[in-house]
Amino acid sequence: MRGIINQLPALNKRILTSATQGVEIPEFVKLDKPTIINYLKEKRTSQLAIKTVIAPEKNKLTTLLDLIQHIGNDPGIVFCNLKDSIEKVSASLDRNNISHACFSGGMEQKDRERSLIKFRNGTCQLLIATDLASRGIDIVEIKYIIHFELPQHEEDFIHRNGRTARINEKGTAYILKWEKETSPDFIKNSKGENISKKAKLEPQYWETLFISGGRKDKISKGDIAGLFIKQGGLTKDQLGTIELKPDCAFVAIPRALANGLVEKLNNTRLKKKKVRVTVL
Repeated sequence: MRGIINQLPALNKRILTSATQGVEIPEFVKLDKPTIINYLKEKRTSQLAIKTVIAPEKNKLTTLLDLIQHIGNDPGIVFCNLKDSIEKVSASLDRNNISHACFSGGMEQKDRERSLIKFRNGTCQLLIATDLASRGIDIVEIKYIIHFELPQHEEDFIHRNGRTARINEKGTAYILKWEKETSPDFIKNSKGENISKKAKLEPQYWETLFISGGRKDKISKGDIAGLFIKQGGLTKDQLGTIELKPDCAFVAIPRALANGLVEKLNNTRLKKKKVRVTVL
């Protein structure tokens, strides 16, 4: 921001937006007697429910699996404090055939973006993430988040919870706590949750295909839809979310048809470009 503002010496109007209050504005912004506009005309009652699940063992992986099986197929985010914890949770979910993607600062930007694509289009039920995913990412409304590890600061707790119960929707934040673990003072009004009842789990329906062509190649979403419907033989209902990037694209299709579509469409022409089609 400092670099951009320094390159605009004649700038006489600055508009800053924030979802929260109490943010200190740096001096280099040079706001002179700013006008503050608050669009929150009335205080909204929170739709967030906070529930605690007690784990009998310090290793909470078994309890996490029980909780996921209790919740069912709804998408959610599992928050961890460390990259190592993400790897342990991911390995446990792999062993139990639960679809998920990982998201942390230790990953390449490209890999983080692809994890979000698979989470958004329904290929992955869960996003296993550090606090990097607690703000500033583009995902759909989710029904719940899970604190696999307790956050160290109240601000992190608030931002994690802010991924659910947004606008007018209801949501739940599950706190997964070892029975001998002490809760931070900022965690209040949490009710216990009995997770003995298991929901009916449906098998993974969507898979994501990668296409090696994008906007730079004059390819549109309509072109991609036409390829999969006309040459791939899909119906409109079988064609899921299409995400178009400058140099590539991602398409959600039924998992059962993924390998057949790759064989049929790989190395075909889309517009004037010969594209690769692979499972992401």
